[in-house]
Amino acid sequence: MFGINMVRATIMLAGLAAPHVEAGITLSISDTSSIKSAASDIVYDMLKTYYTGNVTGGANVGLLPQPYYWWEAGAMWGGLVDYSHYTGDSSYDATVGQAIVSQASPTVDFMMPNQHFDLGNDDQVFWALTAMSAAEYDFAVPSGSPSDIYYQLSMNTFNDMTGRWNLTQCDGGLKWQIFPSNNGYDYKSSIANGGFFQLAARLARYTGNVTYAEWADQTYNWMESIGFVGPNYAVFDGAGDLQNCSAVDHDQWSYNAATMIHGSAVMYNITQADKWYNRTLGLVASANATFFSPYANATDVMFEQNCERTNGCDTDQFSFKAYLSRWMAKSTLMLADLGSTIQPLLQASAQAAAASCAGGASGRMCGTKWYVGGWDGSQGVGQQMSALETIQSLLVGTVSVAGMLPSTTTSR
Repeated sequence: MFGINMVRATIMLAGLAAPHVEAGITLSISDTSSIKSAASDIVYDMLKTYYTGNVTGGANVGLLPQPYYWWEAGAMWGGLVDYSHYTGDSSYDATVGQAIVSQASPTVDFMMPNQHFDLGNDDQVFWALTAMSAAEYDFAVPSGSPSDIYYQLSMNTFNDMTGRWNLTQCDGGLKWQIFPSNNGYDYKSSIANGGFFQLAARLARYTGNVTYAEWADQTYNWMESIGFVGPNYAVFDGAGDLQNCSAVDHDQWSYNAATMIHGSAVMYNITQADKWYNRTLGLVASANATFFSPYANATDVMFEQNCERTNGCDTDQFSFKAYLSRWMAKSTLMLADLGSTIQPLLQASAQAAAASCAGGASGRMCGTKWYVGGWDGSQGVGQQMSALETIQSLLVGTVSVAGMLPSTTTSR
């Protein structure tokens, strides 16, 4: 059974009217025990409500029910790898490890044959980034699996993706989709390329292998040259490759920015190069200007600017704030100068996120709009993930930095 902390109270944001208020999540952002308790409650409710793969004889190990796509399950397990590392609560470790390995595939690269229609480059890389976190944190390996299974999964996914680097259109880059039969095959997306960039950077740091760093450098340079990363460090969605990426879609989504922020911070950590320092700070400044402070009375509160205020977010997009919180927080450990900018954003957003966790059957399911001062009537895996990762990110300064292979002796 999942552990649960039964402390319940209501958080309200001063000056904001709440559309719905019940017993909810208590959070004191300066109290480690309070942060851990809030995170524990959110995880419990998320898994109890949405995950059935841990029941005896369950056929859906590692997966979420409809309408959630395969990639979001992989992303969710990444948040729970972080949860274990940040809080020290290992209650879910066996479930998480089992889930990751269940989707490893016969080729040990997350190329699951039964996920053909949901398997794009971005989907695969989200699972690989989860495995990368598990490798970096020396996460518990399920019985019967190789001790380096998480590293193998990350490395093999990287190798798959290098083989798909496409020079036929746009002078490089990864297509959004892997298979020509899937919708979106003729589109090169920032999330596929940004995810690959971050994976390459983290593998470079983890292994000390310069080849990974070279791929990270090449990918960032290509994204910048094609206009996916703008001159002011805005990260745009992508472009159709049948037009040679000449018409960039300038939509901005927080998860695209998030992949680039952390990948760049890791590259700075490896190289100490000015270009990576400037890129990382520029990306953070752009994200701050785009994804925070939706209204004058919601300063520093995170929001998904492309859909949230118009009630237009889809199932995937409800989870995007989770990745911005996750990778902004981790980036402060790679480049310390980011702390003074990122910490206030995460603190305000975590307080607001906790205030939204006051609805649903439990009286503490989390909502989408963190700037309304209570629960907004929406709930789901993405909403739970976003609140969880923003709240647990407050613990990032209390834990050890992501590790490296024992043979990698350079201290970073």
